[in-house]
Amino acid sequence: MKSTPPCIDFEVNGPIAYISFNNPDARNALSWPMYEDLKRICDEIAATAGIRVAIFRGAGDKAFVSGSDIEQFVSLKENEAYEVAVDAIFHSLQHLPIPTIALIEGLAVGSGLLIATACDFRISTADARFGIPVAKTLGNCLSPGNLSWMSNHLGVPMVKRMLLSAELIKAPELFNSGYLYQLTTPDEITEATKALAMKLAALAPITQKASKVTLARLMEGNLPDCSELMRETYNSVDFKEGVNAFLEGRPPKWLGK
Repeated sequence: MKSTPPCIDFEVNGPIAYISFNNPDARNALSWPMYEDLKRICDEIAATAGIRVAIFRGAGDKAFVSGSDIEQFVSLKENEAYEVAVDAIFHSLQHLPIPTIALIEGLAVGSGLLIATACDFRISTADARFGIPVAKTLGNCLSPGNLSWMSNHLGVPMVKRMLLSAELIKAPELFNSGYLYQLTTPDEITEATKALAMKLAALAPITQKASKVTLARLMEGNLPDCSELMRETYNSVDFKEGVNAFLEGRPPKWLGK
């Protein structure tokens, strides 16, 4: 079903569900209604027996998802609660009982990287770039759950490069590390992704469910309480400066408070 952007398009064709983040004018940045739609779509997929694989992609070829729509942070009074709410939405994606594939062109940054990492397989064009450059842009932070998920998939050294140095990592390096399942050309990526989806759809679904949900629970076990760090970050002067600077199109001036 296709709607007017910004939105998430969702359709099912045979055993495959197709989910498209459709906000190309903003490089598919996610508004809060889009986050809510993602949760609703994941719940619908989980409840539909005939769906065996889900493919996620961004509209156009500039970005998978470029993060959150920054304007919505201006009116929020408890931004750390926003991070917790988004964490819960990602949980519904991480725990889908079927295999999931991220088809990635362009940027997968911020929430885009988290969504791609929540998927079981990632197929990318060679020019795609990945990261969470919040130390350069907004000055916010991630939840323990999302950090645990990223660290398990990317490794702590790579996550530190992304978070502490705000580095965007090119696709070939992540393919060599095993994070990306396949590199392909823009002309071939749709068919390559569908071929993987059909391969996955032909395998034992209960085994797939048990394997991926068990792995998800292992990654979430014994998470620390970091609520005071999230409150400090989201209530900081630096975070407000990061949001304002982003919206005004200027470099932020970090004060460390």
